[in-house]
Amino acid sequence: MTKNPIYLTQEGLDEIKKELDELINVKRPANIQAIKEARSLGDLSENADYDAARNEQAQLEGRIKKLEQMLENYCIIEETSKDKVGLGSTVVIKYVDEDEDEDEYKIVGSQEADPFASKISNESPIAQALMNRKVGEIVTVESPNGSYQIEITEIK
Repeated sequence: MTKNPIYLTQEGLDEIKKELDELINVKRPANIQAIKEARSLGDLSENADYDAARNEQAQLEGRIKKLEQMLENYCIIEETSKDKVGLGSTVVIKYVDEDEDEDEYKIVGSQEADPFASKISNESPIAQALMNRKVGEIVTVESPNGSYQIEITEIK
């Protein structure tokens, strides 16, 4: 069974590697030490410190496994053309029915999406509507709240 690739920018890949390194080399040893200290306190059946350390261990190991799986199946987003919107493009848009300022979004893979940093997933309604479009085009975005139109004013 082939897994779908996980699209990452080089920056996103570097962040994942850095997080994985910290989890394995800093947080995991600290957690192991916390478990040892909690065990030394005696009765494990009513030891809150031990339970907390074991829960943290489960979360750490789960995150490590997830990051390792991402690193086994990633695809770097290459520099994109400025002619058409694609994965990795930064797009400036204007909402057709509103007189608001323009918004700028970078289209990234779902693992890197962060709306607060203006990074939207390639699977989002806006990104899907923008893909392979050019500057000046007006596209309709189908969203759960209804459809609306946006105009592409710039591709960076």
